[in-house]
Amino acid sequence: MRVLPAALGGVLVFEPQVHTDDRGFFFESFNARRFAELTGLKPNFVQDNHSKSVKNVVRGLHYQLARPQGKLVRVVAGAVFDVVVDLRRDSPSFGRWAGTELSAENRRQVWVPPGFAHGFVTLSDSAECLYKVTDYWSPQDERTLLWNDPALRIDWPLDGPPIVSEKDRAGAPLHAIEVFP
Repeated sequence: MRVLPAALGGVLVFEPQVHTDDRGFFFESFNARRFAELTGLKPNFVQDNHSKSVKNVVRGLHYQLARPQGKLVRVVAGAVFDVVVDLRRDSPSFGRWAGTELSAENRRQVWVPPGFAHGFVTLSDSAECLYKVTDYWSPQDERTLLWNDPALRIDWPLDGPPIVSEKDRAGAPLHAIEVFP
């Protein structure tokens, strides 16, 4: 596994070492010891989530305020454009976003540290995402940053009208949300 450069401090993109032969492929999608060696971090993952979305579905931008989650996100079928937004008030990159394509083909993963909002848009006909999180889902702590807030200027690579849940359409713009200290 190797770490690729990321545009925002704390966000990491991982590319696994894949072993292929005529039978197929094998790779470690997570190894706690190797993760710690590469990052200095020892996340305690407590929950795995799995979502499936059709083309042009936008999910997010989600975060939990009092019980922030670190997330290790990967795609096992299809492709998504994955987006993180820095919501750490004292960060030099506060309010900036970064995006990367995650796909079953490139097998990349993104580490989204606590203090960031996270979301994605489905690029393929459908996509399945798996992500490990460092804290349990806490509905009372969940917040939604408006996915298309003009202040963020996220360049979502949509191929048609976005499909967005009512909850995500009701997200708040950056200037009106609660952020991390």
